Amino acid sequence: MNHKKLQRLWREEGLRVHVRRRRKRVGSSTVPPVPTATSANVVWAIDFQFDSTTDGRPIKILSVVDEHTRETLGGLVERSITAEALAAELNHIVAARGASPAVLRLDNGPEMIAAALAQWAGTQTGMLFIPPGEPWKNPFIESFNSRLRDECLNINLFWSMTHAQVVIGDWKTEYNHDRPHSSLGYLSPVAYAAVCTH
Repeated sequence: MNHKKLQRLWREEGLRVHVRRRRKRVGSSTVPPVPTATSANVVWAIDFQFDSTTDGRPIKILSVVDEHTRETLGGLVERSITAEALAAELNHIVAARGASPAVLRLDNGPEMIAAALAQWAGTQTGMLFIPPGEPWKNPFIESFNSRLRDECLNINLFWSMTHAQVVIGDWKTEYNHDRPHSSLGYLSPVAYAAVCTH
């Protein structure tokens, strides 16, 4: 009896073989478990969100948030974002801010645990990986993602990648410059960063 006949008989009898799932690789944190963002550029939180253009093709959105000032920093909007592209974007953000973060708080996505990002961080930036299935341990980026989803992604149809980049970029600019945060004394993130002395 060959394997095809065996599979057919199993299917006819309604039997299933238990498929073992591959265990997810988990990144190794390089900092103590609970860093606190006591000033700008201490902790940056990173995450991805997904949407699609009207032709059904995917959109991948990178968000980077400074946990102290609540600013959204840079952020790619592309069809695909590799670990190398993520590292390059972090280089652009560091060049614009004039400082790199002490700690990156991130999940265990494939781009996050890749060698390219670990190489970018080196010994200068610690990497804190939240445990799989526990998004509440990355609250600032989850809150930001929720607002981005509710106020931008859910109410816009994106006709093209360029359209998505412009709309999402405009929303992030408005978020940084015009949105007051109660936790920042009702200042916008950019206004708070300008007067922040610690």
